[in-house]
Amino acid sequence: MQIRFGYVAIALAVLEGSPNKTTNVKALEKIQPGDRTSRLSRIMMGNLATTLRILRYNSAHQIHLYRFTSKLVPLATHPIAAGWDYIADGQDLLQEIGDYIRLHGMRVSAHPDHYTLLNSPKAEVLAASLKDLDHHVRIFEAMGFAPFPSLVMHVGGVYKEKQLALNRFAEQFASLPERIRLRIMLENDDKIYTAAEVLTLCEKIGCPMVLDVHHHRSNNEGENLADLWPRIAATWSDGTPKIHVSSPKNEKDIRAHDDNVAAADILPFLHMARDLNRDFDIMVEAKQKDAAMFRLIESLSAEPDIQRIEQAMIEL
Repeated sequence: MQIRFGYVAIALAVLEGSPNKTTNVKALEKIQPGDRTSRLSRIMMGNLATTLRILRYNSAHQIHLYRFTSKLVPLATHPIAAGWDYIADGQDLLQEIGDYIRLHGMRVSAHPDHYTLLNSPKAEVLAASLKDLDHHVRIFEAMGFAPFPSLVMHVGGVYKEKQLALNRFAEQFASLPERIRLRIMLENDDKIYTAAEVLTLCEKIGCPMVLDVHHHRSNNEGENLADLWPRIAATWSDGTPKIHVSSPKNEKDIRAHDDNVAAADILPFLHMARDLNRDFDIMVEAKQKDAAMFRLIESLSAEPDIQRIEQAMIEL
């Protein structure tokens, strides 16, 4: 069983390796309307250039898994940016990024912000969510990627009645344009929707599930992951399943992510998953980003039954 590792957005080992540069509405309101898109475009182009440098670093260190920041394009869906064709402005760099990813066989994704809610009963929230999803999909399309699971989402809120909220998600999901629907994967969360509930929904609507091991520890009803994992993996059909790992910040704040990931927080899952013997990918969610990922791999590699076969890949 082979497992690849990746990290989220910022590469600490890369000089000025943050592709999250942005601005705010107040700052834009202080300049002439005609100059606003120029400023936004300059920030975006800087973020894209940084992303390409990060991808080159990833390739050099055999990191095949990477999550884009959702802030590549500043204020992309805000009314103040209306009329700005950011795809046209960034097309050359977006295409170059896509070509580089395909050349090196990388797996990339994005995680729309928490306000992107498909199960909201409010029409205005749903409309904004669809706009945000369309924005993310346009970025992937500009990179030249055909539809594939690349956008991680949570189910959303309860809105007083959990089952109705789950049904509403299923209805809204089914009505999505195919170019958006085929890119979505669902993740269990740390407070509301358990891994079992998300899995049942994914099986119902035909959507891949991303298991967050930390979230499952924080939010479960006694379900055993050994029972859930084969079904979760099956939602990926013949694709490679993906999971998220992180460690709690401390005993009092068990939901917040720590700077690093402790091997003890993932080893039981790895040993359990070996029974299924199916390759999968791990996204490390930690404040120390790529450094945390490498520390985790080093710790795991010290185990007698784990072999490091690439800089960011192990085998059990």
